[in-house]
Amino acid sequence: MPIKLPADLPAFDVLTREGVMVMSEDQASRQDIRPLRIGLLNLMPKKIQTENQFARLIGATPLQIELSLIRMSEHQARNTAAEHMESFYRPFEEVAASGEKFDGLLITGAPIEHLPFEEVTYWDELTRVFDWTQTHVHSTFGVCWGGMAMIHYFHGVKKHLLETKQFGCYRHMNLTPQSPYLRGFSDDLVMPVSRWTEMRKDEIEAANLPILLHSNEVGPALVEDPAHRALYIFNHLEYDSGTLAEEYQRDLETNQIEGAEIQLPVNYYPGNDPETTPPNRWRSHAHLLYGNWINAIYQTTPFDLAAIGE
Repeated sequence: MPIKLPADLPAFDVLTREGVMVMSEDQASRQDIRPLRIGLLNLMPKKIQTENQFARLIGATPLQIELSLIRMSEHQARNTAAEHMESFYRPFEEVAASGEKFDGLLITGAPIEHLPFEEVTYWDELTRVFDWTQTHVHSTFGVCWGGMAMIHYFHGVKKHLLETKQFGCYRHMNLTPQSPYLRGFSDDLVMPVSRWTEMRKDEIEAANLPILLHSNEVGPALVEDPAHRALYIFNHLEYDSGTLAEEYQRDLETNQIEGAEIQLPVNYYPGNDPETTPPNRWRSHAHLLYGNWINAIYQTTPFDLAAIGE
């Protein structure tokens, strides 16, 4: 089954060219099936790139997906055209006021990890989102900063600043191969990492949360929170092949202004040569993880959306 997207959303053409099955509103209305309603609370500056990345992953399952794009109500996007935001996004307060419910919600990362959570301008509204998920969302997936914010809010787990950026492709171990979220996973895998902060293994374990994926070099990567029907991933399986390269070039440009030391992404470029094309070694596990998440939602969500959260 395809993912249902507005025909004029940029991701519609991008995914069609890649062979991902997509359908318009008109096509979906002719199918006698209840699609899974998945929301994407997009906190990333490059909204369209992030839309493409997540739509590609959740649209590759055999189920029909209806994707809804959500934004913070007061925060204004500076790197995405206002016309795009007006056409495709709804502010959270509007979504909450409507009373509608979702089978799943993705909460992305945000480039504000140097700030304490409580100093983020939209923190109060974001905590309302977290509380709202407990009554209006069947399963929530927090990604990178979004996952760190959720585990901090619900469990008080701290975010620790690092002296140097964890940046590159790192080997991770599969600690719980029996988990339905890791069905089909190898014993270890490579995952893109790009952050100046970390969540620590002992503090997560002290909160009695199971760690599903872990790296000896960069720490916990995937954590399950059964009590809040949530998953938290602190790294970026959704990244495109060239996303780390784009960030490296951006950091080099920033270096010219701020004088910070910029490191090459670890284990990313062949021969550590930034002139080469980096291979994608995480794509299959990205599809497995998000496909398993969608499948777990399908197996457990109520058929009647109104029953979610009850």
